[in-house]
Amino acid sequence: MKNKLLILILCMLIPTLCACGNNSSDNSTNNTERQDDIITQSSTGTEGSHSENESVQSVSETESKQEVSSGIESKTDESNITQNNSTNKEDTAMQMKINDTTVSVKWENNKSVQALKELCTEKPLIIRMSMYGGFEQVGSIGTNIPRNDVQTTTQAGDIVLYSGNQLVVFYGSNSWAYTRLGHITGITENELSSLLGNGNVTITLN
Repeated sequence: MKNKLLILILCMLIPTLCACGNNSSDNSTNNTERQDDIITQSSTGTEGSHSENESVQSVSETESKQEVSSGIESKTDESNITQNNSTNKEDTAMQMKINDTTVSVKWENNKSVQALKELCTEKPLIIRMSMYGGFEQVGSIGTNIPRNDVQTTTQAGDIVLYSGNQLVVFYGSNSWAYTRLGHITGITENELSSLLGNGNVTITLN
């Protein structure tokens, strides 16, 4: 009888022990899977963080490059503006009119011409001219300006300074000590004679 009771008790305990073993195994497996999930999530989070940092760094680098590019463009624009202003200043030459006719003049680069330009900066310089010798018109500037007289044989169209305060415009030729101021261009000798050889004229510089 005792043996039969032991056998019955063992038969009842064996399924319970097996079930506990299975549960323990399942729990171990579940714990392992959970740990794997946590590691995977942690890894994913780290990768996401790196990706976000790289994106922020990329945006910062792009903005920095854009700022540098904008700075270069701004300097280029400023440079272009400066060059254009310089060109405009060089192109703004002193204008000359004989009575009501504007003539083109190639002016000399000297102190006399510079002083003449300064005289007509604020308002036009009007010079009353008189015919002389059948080859020139001469008139007083009204003040003395720098001079550098050199013995010169003039030609039609030459503009010179005489005695430091007289403007002379030639439609013929003469030889004397003058300071060269410029030369009228784009006009024939006959046209010059027509402008200057038919009575006194008024020269306007501005």
